[in-house]
Amino acid sequence: MYKYNDFDEAFVRERVAQFRGQVERRIDGSLTEDEFKPLRLMNGLYLQLHAYMLRVAVPYGTLSSAQMDRLAHLAETYDKGYGHFTTRQNIQYNWPELKDVPDMLSDLADVGMHAIQTSGNTIRNVTADHFAGAAADEVADPRPVAELLRQWSTDHPEFQFLPRKFKIAITGAEDDRAVIKAHDIGLQLRRVDGTLGVRVIVGGGLGRTPMIGKVLRDFLPLEDLLPYTEAVVSVWNRLGRRDNKYKARIKITVHEHGIEEISRLVEDRFTAIKPGFSGVDQEILREIETQFAPPAFRNAPTDAYDAAYAADPLFRSWADTNLTAHRAEGYAIVSISLKKHGATPGDATADQMRVMADLARTYGHDELRVSHEQNIILPHVHKSDLPDLYAALRSADLATANIGLASDIIACPGMDYCALATARSIPIAQQIAERVEELKIEHEVGHLKIKISGCINACGHHHVGHIGILGLDRAGVENYQITLGGDGTQHAAIGERAGPGFAYDEIVPAIERLITGYLALREHEDETFIEAYRRLGAAPFKAILYPQEARDAA
Repeated sequence: MYKYNDFDEAFVRERVAQFRGQVERRIDGSLTEDEFKPLRLMNGLYLQLHAYMLRVAVPYGTLSSAQMDRLAHLAETYDKGYGHFTTRQNIQYNWPELKDVPDMLSDLADVGMHAIQTSGNTIRNVTADHFAGAAADEVADPRPVAELLRQWSTDHPEFQFLPRKFKIAITGAEDDRAVIKAHDIGLQLRRVDGTLGVRVIVGGGLGRTPMIGKVLRDFLPLEDLLPYTEAVVSVWNRLGRRDNKYKARIKITVHEHGIEEISRLVEDRFTAIKPGFSGVDQEILREIETQFAPPAFRNAPTDAYDAAYAADPLFRSWADTNLTAHRAEGYAIVSISLKKHGATPGDATADQMRVMADLARTYGHDELRVSHEQNIILPHVHKSDLPDLYAALRSADLATANIGLASDIIACPGMDYCALATARSIPIAQQIAERVEELKIEHEVGHLKIKISGCINACGHHHVGHIGILGLDRAGVENYQITLGGDGTQHAAIGERAGPGFAYDEIVPAIERLITGYLALREHEDETFIEAYRRLGAAPFKAILYPQEARDAA
């Protein structure tokens, strides 16, 4: 795990002191809100529907136990006792008082954290596969590369006032768990003829104009990554549409100019700037890599795990859904669900954060991850420790066995918090989760990705949900559109709108019809929802959603 050096420490402390002065001037009236806005956004502070919101960066989703403890401290000291983990692998505090924010940032700096570039038209928090460094299917750990990109992009003088925000995601596996094709730049580590490099994907993104990214370079040697990435951002910074913020993202630039022209411009820029990269970046990368050495895995029997799995059906259910294969023999990757049925997706109390920190300290080599799916990961747990870990999770109300199932819903804060939202997201997610729990069918249904956004900005990733839900305002009334067939994996696809939207009190019954109807449509119990949709097409699912229209057509 990366630890701040002296430069990092000095840089962050200076930013905290600078922002403290800006906050003082805002409070005493020396700065107007319009003058203060760009300053607070540079430090991750939003003005939401009811209060300020501080978004804290969790680079590539990696946390230590001490850092998670500090996040708990912030939740109970400056907020209402909880935090909200987001699809950018960050954490948000929804109720801080402006006067307290500099103290929050100072407390974060004590454990090597900050909120820099979690907002504004800059390069945002670099995200990564939440199983990085642990996954059995991984070519290489992508986090050292993500850290290099973080250092390069932080306060980069050319990229502080981009046409719009810019997001980078990276994975080191063939299975895409980082949604790289829906990012401005998506990177996939690959090894070709023994050489480690990256596939570069550009122009992905969701929002009001969702697009799947296009391959810009199928294989780029790793030593060229930084100048090549700088070339991409530089070309977009010059071409990006500053006349219209809705057309300013790089996906629109790629669409308007074509991938061939963008490739030509990037290659020209890359050729021009590459000589300026003397190799220092690779020296820095090698130093970073030393800080991501795998932990000292231990050899031990797994009898305790095997016995618990055989004897305890609740433990077995949790293990079947919440554990993933690890690269080291005898170990497992543990996903801790923040999606208890009826709870707010992604929320964790201060007490729960401390429990997770203690579990990582005791059983998980002092490491946690935040997933883009708003759950917490313990990447390295020996199987012999899993029964005790599970018992501790149950005591903390953190043992919900639903990872990848219908109630493991991604949801943005929606109109309960966000000033941009046009409909509520959280209550819909809660009601769907409660309903599938009442029906006791989600384990029978199996793998199903439901994603909910409260406006067209798509912070809930609804476009790439197997079932996507978009909340809109129709003449002052909440209306929910359904999309079908989206996918955020290596088989990325944008969901197709099913038809007319549903009222607030109609959307949960509609989702119930979809889920139960799928059970009747699938060929066999192993055929997932998305597989059945791809086999059958949209028509039978639309008929389930709109039975009256289907009857009229017949």
